[in-house]
Amino acid sequence: MANQSTGLTRIIKAAGYSAKGIKAAWQNEAAFRQEVIASILAVTVAFLLDISLLERLLLIGSVILVVIVEMINSAIEAVVDRIGSEHHELSGRAKDMGSAAVFLTMLLALFIWGMILWSHFMR
Repeated sequence: MANQSTGLTRIIKAAGYSAKGIKAAWQNEAAFRQEVIASILAVTVAFLLDISLLERLLLIGSVILVVIVEMINSAIEAVVDRIGSEHHELSGRAKDMGSAAVFLTMLLALFIWGMILWSHFMR
């Protein structure tokens, strides 16, 4: 019978795998590093603004979502690259769709930031 982890052991192992994934993304993905740095700056700004808790959560959540989607996009790219380097329509489509997901998430974050900042500072 296979040794399957349950309970706390499974959670600890999952946290270790997650840390390994974040480390790999940081080491191998320039876009991930740039977005993490931008997110740290944005979160800092969000805490300095005189806004409501809900608005602060929306600002922070939107930039963290960009980082999350970038990590998923990087995972898609890694799998596609693992399969092979020759051009294939489906591989290109997968990479383009992952990139589009990051782009749309960035647009969402910009929209949220724009609307909140506009409502407070441009009235």
